[in-house]
Amino acid sequence: MRDTHTSGPASAGPVFDLIASLTKWITGFVLVALVCLVFSETLLRGLANISLGFVEEVTGYFVVTLTFLGAALALRSETLFQVHFLFDAVPDGAQVWMKRFFVIVSLVVCGILAIKTQDLVLSSLTRGKFAPTVLHTPLWIPQTIMPFGFSLIGIFLFEKLLLGRRKKEERN
Repeated sequence: MRDTHTSGPASAGPVFDLIASLTKWITGFVLVALVCLVFSETLLRGLANISLGFVEEVTGYFVVTLTFLGAALALRSETLFQVHFLFDAVPDGAQVWMKRFFVIVSLVVCGILAIKTQDLVLSSLTRGKFAPTVLHTPLWIPQTIMPFGFSLIGIFLFEKLLLGRRKKEERN
């Protein structure tokens, strides 16, 4: 039987803890800002029939940010993409190799996506592209969320790889 109660995610060191802590603070700030913007827009529309024209654009950027940061934190706390009924049917030795394989493949995919989305950011920056919205936001600003998010997920995947190696050394 699996013990589901843990005191927190396993850590590969203080650097990873610092990155996770900063990610939590940024996520909390973005969430509070999102709620405040939506509340303000709702209140102004309901009471004064006034709309803040930029809210839809900014909240979209905030939702994307929360998606990436939340995925990274969920990965670190091992609450992302778990299929225990299939995984538990595999012998323990095979589970270790499956986890390692999954982490390495995921790390490669995150690296590729981080590089490709960074290329997109640089392309928008050099071409001077702007969003066709009220704010005319330079597209490279919200696009930066993607390579940052993929890199953050990659950092926590690398931590999983280090933790897997540490567990292997402890067993020997």
